[in-house]
Amino acid sequence: MEALLQHQKLCDELHALALEENQFLRQHQRTPGPDLLNRKRSLLPRLDDALDALRSAPRETPPRPVLRQALERAGSRILQIMQLDRENEQLLLRHSLSGPRPAPAAATPPVALLRRIYQPAG
Repeated sequence: MEALLQHQKLCDELHALALEENQFLRQHQRTPGPDLLNRKRSLLPRLDDALDALRSAPRETPPRPVLRQALERAGSRILQIMQLDRENEQLLLRHSLSGPRPAPAAATPPVALLRRIYQPAG
């Protein structure tokens, strides 16, 4: 049960990070900086450790109701992470294909107005 609780905690951290990435991509419409990528990378060894702990934990047959509920919550959180990650990949692809957006050009004043302004008074 302890291994599952640690895994759930890590899944919550991964979900929060995926949400943060999603909000950044939607707001800034560009790829996030190296800070976010480094934070994601730092979670990978912890995820490997949590999965190893889950694999080595003794199995209960049939699982207790508390354990079953914890498994369902973990599975639900993993699905949320996967959905967010898919959306983030699509946003990253969209922003990388569109490239940086040029600044809008200033409106050109009508020629008649320019003539009037620059015509010598006479």
